[in-house]
Amino acid sequence: MVSFPTIDKCAFIGREKHTVVADMDGTLLRGRSSFPYFALLAFEAGGIFRLFLLLLASPLAGLLYYFVSESAGIKVLIFSTCAGMKVSDIESVARAVLPKFYSSDLHSESWRVFSSCGKRCVLTANPRIMVEAFLKDFLGADLVLGTEISTYKGRATGFVRSPGIIVGKNKADALKKAFEETQPEIGLGDRHTDAPFMALCKEGYIVPPKPEVRAVTTDKLPKPIIFHDGRLVQKPTPLTALLIILWIPIGFILACLRIAAGSLLPMPMVYYAFWALGVRVTIKGTPHPPAKKSTGQSGVLFVCSHRTLLDPIFLSTALGRPIPAVTYSVSRLSEIISPIKTVRLSRDRATDASMIKKLLEKGDLAICPEGTTCREPFLLRFSALFAELTDQLVPVAMVNRMSMFHGTTARGWKGMDPFYFFMNPSPAYEVTFLNKLPQELTLSGGKSSHEVANYIQRVIAATLSYECTSLTRRDKYRALAGNDGTVVEKARKLQANKVMGC
Repeated sequence: MVSFPTIDKCAFIGREKHTVVADMDGTLLRGRSSFPYFALLAFEAGGIFRLFLLLLASPLAGLLYYFVSESAGIKVLIFSTCAGMKVSDIESVARAVLPKFYSSDLHSESWRVFSSCGKRCVLTANPRIMVEAFLKDFLGADLVLGTEISTYKGRATGFVRSPGIIVGKNKADALKKAFEETQPEIGLGDRHTDAPFMALCKEGYIVPPKPEVRAVTTDKLPKPIIFHDGRLVQKPTPLTALLIILWIPIGFILACLRIAAGSLLPMPMVYYAFWALGVRVTIKGTPHPPAKKSTGQSGVLFVCSHRTLLDPIFLSTALGRPIPAVTYSVSRLSEIISPIKTVRLSRDRATDASMIKKLLEKGDLAICPEGTTCREPFLLRFSALFAELTDQLVPVAMVNRMSMFHGTTARGWKGMDPFYFFMNPSPAYEVTFLNKLPQELTLSGGKSSHEVANYIQRVIAATLSYECTSLTRRDKYRALAGNDGTVVEKARKLQANKVMGC
């Protein structure tokens, strides 16, 4: 092990035609433990009881890992996490959830060398099914050699296939089998069990444990992570996982109290009730006054950025009055507990336009033209339909803060979205009212609907320091759920198709 120089001695210029073979935990990633990623998989695909089972098994895994063998400890983690789990669920979490957490822990010195090489291979003890999507899609890996889990009728058995955990000699054997007579130029590892495969490379470099090494910033990743899913905000260490398990029953009761306060109290009182219950609402800008029906004044259309399905509710909280909202889809439970009127759009342009016009005649209205939520500092493309229906447009920049749970999902049941948001110890929303659009920037002023929509998108993005994109709801669901976001169900009256919108 000591015969290999450290990673900072590796030259990275002129490596375009070279092949690099790297370990993952402790090498490509700063963290040496894979527990957080198994915990994410356990919670997102198996729920709180699976996470609890993994937490109970983790001391045994640690004892085996450090006092018996690496492979024995990893086998315990794999079994307690994956046994009985659908393979499709594991693949879904690996594609939609794990990349966000992996990318936030990318080792800057290892990435400098890894990214400079023309061909990239990763050897890891982790199950290949867990890491391959991230390594290939986001780091440009050409080959991923990892532990293969055993499956039966579409479910993981919890055991591993021959030759077992890819560690020590098994890593060297896997490298020989993949490259045959070809000798890779660079081998990167971080522990003595990586020495056998590093010795097969022309150059070998050790990545020493340096807690002070910074992770690679998102702007230096080959592909930005705009969409990601999952309920957990933070990477769960054993202590964090224990706190999550202990907090969920308390948090659910607290969420029910917060939801009840928002649903049952008069809207002018909701702001103060939220503050009393730990929900912080910050209001910036000047809230627009309500439309005067006595003078025949039509309502204004509040055009909001979309963070969660609770955006219109916090808009109403900031205004002190209920503002109806048009949505592409919310769950039946969310409709029942909502303190404001929600109207579903049909995605038929003429039908939706007629409905929105009628609603505006009755008063103010809220719409989120992105059509779906985005967690990262990006704005998706704004649908231009709203700009064709009224010139009374007020942009509203919405941003929220969550410390434990995300209040959105693309893969799970959306009826739990408001509960998860309010289960955070102290969730927060910031509502920024921007100036009403002057007439010269609307359709009446000669602008096209697309110009108006793009202008509002840019104004909101500038306010939030976000980046505008041309991505849509369809792009999000293809990335996270493997579909275009449309679910066909039995017709109910005139509704034949229901579209997942948040």
